[in-house]
Amino acid sequence: MNILVCISVVPDTTTKITFTDNNSQFNREGVQFIINPYDELALTRALEITEKSGGEVTVIHVGGVENEPSIRKALAIGAHKAIRINKNPNDAQEAASEIANYAKDKGYDMILTGRESIDYNSGQVCGLLGAMLSLPSINVVMGLDVVDGQAVLTRDIDGGRETISCGLPLVASAQKDLVEPRIPNMRGIMAARTKPLEVLEPTGESNFSAHQSYDLPEPKSAVKMISPDNAGELIRLLREEAKII
Repeated sequence: MNILVCISVVPDTTTKITFTDNNSQFNREGVQFIINPYDELALTRALEITEKSGGEVTVIHVGGVENEPSIRKALAIGAHKAIRINKNPNDAQEAASEIANYAKDKGYDMILTGRESIDYNSGQVCGLLGAMLSLPSINVVMGLDVVDGQAVLTRDIDGGRETISCGLPLVASAQKDLVEPRIPNMRGIMAARTKPLEVLEPTGESNFSAHQSYDLPEPKSAVKMISPDNAGELIRLLREEAKII
């Protein structure tokens, strides 16, 4: 069982976000970057599957050399080898295009992603990879097993939960509750130093989109306290100020 896990690198959730160049560029200065948490879930489940049935886990990242410490962390968690495509993608389609071009002739049994990255939250890569590689894609799974050569996947749906059986190869994205993410131990950290990290130049298309400007959310306003005996004032505020009724 050979599995490709796509990892992205995102700002730590405690990071203060700022922008430069008239709010057109994200300011990386002083930002702590981490592996996208949903991608860590995908990596951990891939490792569990290969430890049970044999095989190899490869992580792939589309990004610059500054992200290699995070890739090394993925190797320390247990990935067998890593690929970095030397390109900073503008959007999910550009990243998916590079991954698809790499993976199309490698014969992976599974390609796993996180459900979304916690910075842009677009949730597109899983579906795009499925379309580009003509593979079935199952999004936002919280259960993934391989039984008699078939993938058995579980995910929440409106009003319940469904189980899907699907032939291999496939693409799937990881949701929380899939597994507890692994923490690299000292042995893994030492081993990661010698594991292969191959750097490839980009081969896909680019400039699918461009960012014109970024805006921070509006700061939270003061709380208005309304007496429980004054329902009319509450209704007026909801209608005239909040404009939600």
